[in-house]
Amino acid sequence: MSRGSGRKPRTTPPGPSPDPEGRLPGATPDPERDGAVPIPIPDGDQAVPIPIEDALDLHPFAPRDIPGVVTDYLEACVQRGMREVRLIHGRGIGAQRAVVRSLLGRLPMVAGFVDAPPERGGWGATVVYLRTEPPAP
Repeated sequence: MSRGSGRKPRTTPPGPSPDPEGRLPGATPDPERDGAVPIPIPDGDQAVPIPIEDALDLHPFAPRDIPGVVTDYLEACVQRGMREVRLIHGRGIGAQRAVVRSLLGRLPMVAGFVDAPPERGGWGATVVYLRTEPPAP
């Protein structure tokens, strides 16, 4: 007769753990809880609430929507007094990175941008420094 390990069988499937506020990674943002701002998606029927935090992962967005999403996100960050944010565009072949950086170079609220340090995404993310005042003419 074989003996079992003595452990109880798992009743829930393994998966991600909730954060301290009870949200699972990738959970739908709650605008009232998260301080999210509805950002309209071009050609879409509705605005998508995006939490205004120190980083924005661009993977869930269609490439055609990235310029509008990034612009609206950065405007909301500036309104909240944020000075630095990170845009996660991924490594891939660099196409999304090029689109993001081309846009950042044209936005007046952007003071500068650099590759993220390795522990924050390396060349798969861009750290953006935001202006606190409009640029001088």
